[in-house]
Amino acid sequence: MSDCLREAQGGTFLLPRHPHRTEDCRAISEILQRVGDKWTVLVVGKLGDGPLRFNELRSAVGGISQKMLTTTLRGLERDGFVTRTVFPTIPPRVDYELTDLGRELLVPVAALGEWARKNTERVRAAREKFDGMHA
Repeated sequence: MSDCLREAQGGTFLLPRHPHRTEDCRAISEILQRVGDKWTVLVVGKLGDGPLRFNELRSAVGGISQKMLTTTLRGLERDGFVTRTVFPTIPPRVDYELTDLGRELLVPVAALGEWARKNTERVRAAREKFDGMHA
């Protein structure tokens, strides 16, 4: 019997109101923290057009510091979304590229970005209305 089922009095079984396992919630939370981060969304979106060098990516993203881009890329590499390839030139050339997993991530990232573009005005109007009522 599934661990999401609970036995009630009288021998009947009921599904809990919000079935979940703590370890599942933690795993999902960790992944969503990575892929839901503002810089991650922007970096993955830019790498969706193909491999980029560090400075090309920094310029394409705009507004991201060198340290934050480095941190974001390391996290994406660690989680299997990005590969880092070093070419033995002088100076060394380093390219960043999405893995298959990273390209799969493009689908929800692109959908979320499109939704945000379509609904920016609606969200702004809702915020103004809310702020006006709570001023």
